[in-house]
Amino acid sequence: MMNEHTAKAFDVDLQDISRMVAEMGGLAEKQIADSIDALAKRDSERAERVIAADTAIDNLQREIEERSVLTIARRQPMAIDLRQVVSALRIANDLERIGDLAKNIAKRVMPITADFHPQKLIRGVEHMGALVLTQLKQVLDSYASHDLEKALAVWNGDEEIDAMCTSLFRELLTYMMEDPRHITFCIHLMFSAKNIERMGDHATNIAETVYFMVQGRPITDERPKGDTLAALAAEH
Repeated sequence: MMNEHTAKAFDVDLQDISRMVAEMGGLAEKQIADSIDALAKRDSERAERVIAADTAIDNLQREIEERSVLTIARRQPMAIDLRQVVSALRIANDLERIGDLAKNIAKRVMPITADFHPQKLIRGVEHMGALVLTQLKQVLDSYASHDLEKALAVWNGDEEIDAMCTSLFRELLTYMMEDPRHITFCIHLMFSAKNIERMGDHATNIAETVYFMVQGRPITDERPKGDTLAALAAEH
């Protein structure tokens, strides 16, 4: 057991780590919103800001890693205390990957700015992005409040994102077959949709981490998951 002085020092360390995770989460949320908005409006300047802002997320991840390692070395936490530090490390890793995926979407804005394309083609991507952003906000709230119910709601919601991605892929393939002029644009949207679907996977990872942090054991149920490519292949 930690003595009273060590326990207070650990609480300060944990508060700092949790604050950095919350800050990192806020940056990741902004990256998602900005990257999808830049894609929808084909706003190259905004896309460039998204790409540049990824460095801040990477820096925060490194700070969280360094602080967490020092906390474990100095305080030697056990049980729930150790799980909270390890969980912060895992969540920071998922948030860093979300930032990378948002940057990937932003990089697709520049090649498509010159051409005109029907706005309806991008609505599905915007809808997916809004859903994933809601999932991320909810799971970060569950981490801050140790709320298992919210975490499990996100975990169970991953299948909806996968189904939406499959439906969007099907729609984009139809446009490509009907009008070859849209092929390049639709391929960019497909990759963007896949990046958003992967963001949803990382939000689900965070939900699993919250469950582990609170319960002290992993979720034993099989993760609800749809396979986008398999679903499309089965139709052909």
